[in-house]
Amino acid sequence: MLSGSIVALVTPWTEDGSAIDTAALKALVDWHVEQGTNALLPCGTTGESPVFTHDEQHEMIRLTAEYAAGRIPVLAGAGSNCTREAVSLACAAEKNGADAILTITPYYNKPTQEGIFQHFKAVREAMPLPMVLYNVPSRTGVNLAPETAARVAELGNIDSVKEASGSLDQALALLNSGVRVLSGEDGLTWPLMAIGGSGTISVVANFAPRLVSDMCKAAHAGDMAEARRLHGIVHELTQVAFCETNPIPAKTALVELGKCHESFRLPLVPMSSGKRAELITCMKKHKLL
Repeated sequence: MLSGSIVALVTPWTEDGSAIDTAALKALVDWHVEQGTNALLPCGTTGESPVFTHDEQHEMIRLTAEYAAGRIPVLAGAGSNCTREAVSLACAAEKNGADAILTITPYYNKPTQEGIFQHFKAVREAMPLPMVLYNVPSRTGVNLAPETAARVAELGNIDSVKEASGSLDQALALLNSGVRVLSGEDGLTWPLMAIGGSGTISVVANFAPRLVSDMCKAAHAGDMAEARRLHGIVHELTQVAFCETNPIPAKTALVELGKCHESFRLPLVPMSSGKRAELITCMKKHKLL
């Protein structure tokens, strides 16, 4: 069961963007383990998954699992809006050492709730790893209804839902149906954990891993005052982490920390100078730089 701070890991490219920077990736994995991160998510949207080849995706998962070396779980991004492709990617993630998979609702083609159920059912039946269902209507154009998630959970071995609808009402409906919930929005992690959520799949934790981990620990321990205090800092960092398209600010923050090259694949481009200055100012304010 995945819980606590799960980092939606950026992909460190080589300087020319042609390949995964394996040395930088290994250093990031080691740093996250040392900083108290509870699990790693390679190949999510924050990892620039839309611009991976399938071979690169398999390699990123394999390397992350190899470098984690069983110290913390690896939750591999393995979704697609094509069910056959989602099945293939999930099976490949298992072969490449993932401990669980994150699989998104089909995007752009906007299936019905029955179509979403059948999509997840096909993935569930194809491989044995635990699954985290990902609901992010702002990107996919379709919402995973709580009752549909509950139907999928009845198939077994569904770890949780990564809930990024922005609705605490929807998160509570999932929790009331017995489905575990992980926050998919950094700005709502503490409120969601306060109503029973298990943790977060975090963008901010890329460059503030100890902070997010400590916030989750405080929430799990029932120390709401400390969790709320840390949430205030995370909330400020969230504003700058999403002031431009994710993962541009998060990767830029890691560049400032000396963790990776400032390398993006089109259509993503480097951060604008004004927004970058805001990001750096906020990081310095909270002693991250």
